[in-house]
Amino acid sequence: MKTKNKAESRSLVDLSKKTFIQVTALLFALVIAAIALTWVIPKGSFGVYPDGSTNYLEYERLDGASGIPVWKGLLAPVLVFFSDNGLTLIMLTLFLLVIFAAFQVMNDVGGVSVLVGEASRRFRKRRMLLMAAIAFVFMCFGAFLGQFEEMLTMLPIVSALAVMVGFDSFTGFLVSIIACGFGFASAVTNPFTVLLACGLIGANPMEHIYYRVIIFAVMYLLLLGFAFIYIRRISKDPSKSLTAAHDKRLRESGALGSGELFSRAEAKRIRITYAVFLTVCLALLITCSAVGALRDYTVPVLIAYFLIFGPAAGIICCRSPKKVFASFLRGIVGALPTVVFIALASSIKFIFDEGAIMPTIVNQINGIVEGKNLFLIALVLYGIILVLEFFISSSTAKAILVMGMLAVVNVGLSKQMLVLIYTFADGYTNVLFPTSPVLLIALSMIEVDYFKWVKKSAPLFALNLLLVVLFIFIGVAAGY
Repeated sequence: MKTKNKAESRSLVDLSKKTFIQVTALLFALVIAAIALTWVIPKGSFGVYPDGSTNYLEYERLDGASGIPVWKGLLAPVLVFFSDNGLTLIMLTLFLLVIFAAFQVMNDVGGVSVLVGEASRRFRKRRMLLMAAIAFVFMCFGAFLGQFEEMLTMLPIVSALAVMVGFDSFTGFLVSIIACGFGFASAVTNPFTVLLACGLIGANPMEHIYYRVIIFAVMYLLLLGFAFIYIRRISKDPSKSLTAAHDKRLRESGALGSGELFSRAEAKRIRITYAVFLTVCLALLITCSAVGALRDYTVPVLIAYFLIFGPAAGIICCRSPKKVFASFLRGIVGALPTVVFIALASSIKFIFDEGAIMPTIVNQINGIVEGKNLFLIALVLYGIILVLEFFISSSTAKAILVMGMLAVVNVGLSKQMLVLIYTFADGYTNVLFPTSPVLLIALSMIEVDYFKWVKKSAPLFALNLLLVVLFIFIGVAAGY
């Protein structure tokens, strides 16, 4: 390699102090609110069947019980790692740290520069088609394979590619993370929502699948329209880009070089190494998602893969183990603030569980929907799951709670309709609510303030809500 890349001194997750303070303050305020609710909402508990499973029809109010101690609520961001969900959170934290470290290495040895430079040269004249294709692929990952957190691994490359072809990092964010979130919600065979919910409620996931495919296509066009309107706006006036300052620093750092810093032989070695590295990663994602026995081990498999082959690929490219391990460490240190986001966002459910108020909230569904028409029942259920989504970001945890209860509650809606309502309420909020760690981390990577994202995306989610209500109405009217 001829010269040292300036980007080597810069962490790939360059979280500004302002963004970190704003997001942390927002999440901490939600933690305080959750503590207060445990002192306001009556406590309760569900019954238990002889086999140990939860009986959602048997509810007991716990009169006289106090809310969660304030000290315990304030320590929730730490205690949550020692709770029943602690192992999952630890694995997610390790996953993000290792992923960011591996991509820091990829960035520092020239992998991002070479691959993005090659792709931008090939698609510069077809850049709109390129963005549409990327958005479609990411939506498919969410809709068919249930991938979301794992797609953070691709954001640095997609956002860099968007900048290289003349757009900005925010465009890359839209066609990758947001597209994947829309796919997760417009689920067709998502194993973590559709398949799991169908299994819990006893529905056939293949029945009326055509309706979910239609929803997927409509939501894809909605997102694509929003992205293209944004692209057209910044093409006319680059100052309207939400990531103008971030992208300027990215260009000045040299991280978006097209590979001129490397000889032809070096560039070829880097290109082949990381093409193989990313292809194998993609194959692992597909295999683990498609094979039921491996699905629960997707994150551990990816941790092991990036931990071993991330540094190995870097050493092959630059032939300097010392440089690679220093880069790997810098990536871990740069990603440490994201651990705070994970801890704070996850502690809200922990506080609700410790305060024993979740059973009381869920128990109100029977009373709310009793005697209502089917369309109103569907909207009420949708609203209730939206509220739960704010406090429980895990799709699996919500599916077990919500679908387990709906499986034994007769609300007059078909099982397929209940699954559809659940997927609608569970997915889109993953890219809107501030309790989604993936959203906050992705925004921090492109240096976009959360409140700016909410303001910018308001028209998108307003139209999304109208379409969701329309699809629910059609589904109920057609007996879906």
